Amino acid sequence: MRIAIFGGSFDPIHVAHVTVVKEALKKLDIDVVIVVPTYLNPFKSSFYLNPETRFKLLKKVFNEFEKVKICDYEINQQKTSYSIDTVNYLINLYNPSKIYLIIGEDNLKNLDKWHEIDKLKELVEFVIASRKGFESKKAKEFKNLDVNIDISSSLLRDKIDLDYIPKEIKDDILNLQEKGKSF
Repeated sequence: MRIAIFGGSFDPIHVAHVTVVKEALKKLDIDVVIVVPTYLNPFKSSFYLNPETRFKLLKKVFNEFEKVKICDYEINQQKTSYSIDTVNYLINLYNPSKIYLIIGEDNLKNLDKWHEIDKLKELVEFVIASRKGFESKKAKEFKNLDVNIDISSSLLRDKIDLDYIPKEIKDDILNLQEKGKSF
């Protein structure tokens, strides 16, 4: 089995995240994309939408995708998780012959700071999802997925733009706004 792991906060999930998954399914020789929402990103101190809500929104968005699984491993840890731990968990679960780890181009600048990065590099092949405004010369050293949609979850939290929210969850986001979760 060949897998691609796509982790992140998804706080909230947006169309660029969906495009990353679609590109991975199209361009990588894989059997499944495993989307792994974090409980709390090691480089962040808080989250906006709680982990359970983010997990439910991801399941809704990717419900029709046959080769996509949403993994709650990191959420179930109820604490900051590291990619190395998630990769080891998924190795034990799937025994894959190949593992791609998809990261956004904006993460390249901190990649050397990742927990146990040398071990992680032995286990996975990194794949970089391009992102406008974060062009990195380092990206050329890796496989790339051409996404280049100019949006981020943090921008959406500052000012929600429903054009960037997947259609499957637009009503959910509007309901959250009505309940006082202003974005």
